[in-house]
Amino acid sequence: MSAKANGLGRWYVIAAPYLWLLIFFLIPFFIVFKLSLSDVATAIPPYIPTFSWSEGIGKFISQLDFENYTFIFGDPLYVNAYLSSLKIAAISTVLTLLVAYPMAYGMARAPRAWQPTLMMLVILPFWTSFLIRIYAWIAILKPEGFLTMFLMKLGIISEPLQIMNTTTAVYIGIVYSYLPFMILPLYASLEKINPALLEAAQDLGSRPWRAFWQITFPLSLPGVFAGCLLVFIPAVGEFVIPDLLGGSDTLMIGKTLWNEFFNNRDWPLASAVAVILLLVLTIPIVLFQRQQQNERESGR
Repeated sequence: MSAKANGLGRWYVIAAPYLWLLIFFLIPFFIVFKLSLSDVATAIPPYIPTFSWSEGIGKFISQLDFENYTFIFGDPLYVNAYLSSLKIAAISTVLTLLVAYPMAYGMARAPRAWQPTLMMLVILPFWTSFLIRIYAWIAILKPEGFLTMFLMKLGIISEPLQIMNTTTAVYIGIVYSYLPFMILPLYASLEKINPALLEAAQDLGSRPWRAFWQITFPLSLPGVFAGCLLVFIPAVGEFVIPDLLGGSDTLMIGKTLWNEFFNNRDWPLASAVAVILLLVLTIPIVLFQRQQQNERESGR
C-alpha cells in the first residue's frame, strides 16, 4: 500500500468522528441557538423570524436578538432552577460515589472467576426499561408502599413515611439510576492497580487504611473523575426522575425546559434555557479534559 493511500486512510479515520460531531452536535446546536435568538409567535412554527431568500440573510440576522437571555437572567425562576439543578446533581454525585466506591472496590478485589458475574449484576438493571424502574420506586416510596409496610411490620416506624414527592425521593432515584455509570469507571481504575504495591506498603509497616489513602485512592482518581462526570452531567438536566418522584417544590431545569417547550410553547425561550445549560455543562468537561491532559504529561 502506498504512502498516499496510508495518508488518505488516516485522514478518513480522523475525519469520521468530526463529521459525526458536525452532523449530530454542531448543526443541531446552531439550530437551537438560532431559535434562542428568535421571538415567540402564534404561528407554525411558533417563532419568528423564519428565513426567506426573498428578504435576504441581512434582514433575517437583524431581526435576531438576545432578549430571551436577558429575560432568563432577570427572572429568579430560571436562575433558581439552574442553581437547584446544580445542587441536586452535585449532592447526588457525591452520594453515588459513596455508594459505588465500596462496590467497585469489592468487585476489583473479588476472585477473577467472580468478577464477570458481579459485572453482569451491575449492568443487569439496564436490561429493564428506565421508566419501569422509576415507577417501581414510586411503588416502594409512596406512603402505602413496600418500604413503609416493611418497616411498620418490623416495628421500626409507627406512621407512614413521607418520602414520595420530596427531594429525598429525587436523590434516591438519581443515585439508583446512575449508579452503574459510577461503578464501571471506578472498577476499571481499581482493577488495574497492582496488588504488589499494597503488599509492599504492608511490608513497610503501613496500616491498611493508610495504604488505601496513599496508594489505592490516588491511583483510582481517574475513575472517580470519570464516574462523577458521567453522573453529574445527565443529572443536571434530568427530567423524568424529578417529574415522577419529586414534588411541586422540586425545581430542576429539565422540568422547566419541558414546561416551556410543551406547556407554554415558547420555543425561543426554551432554546435559550437549553443553550445556557449546555454552556454550563461544558465547564466540568473542560476541567476533566485538563486533568486528563495533566496526567498524561506527568506520566511521560
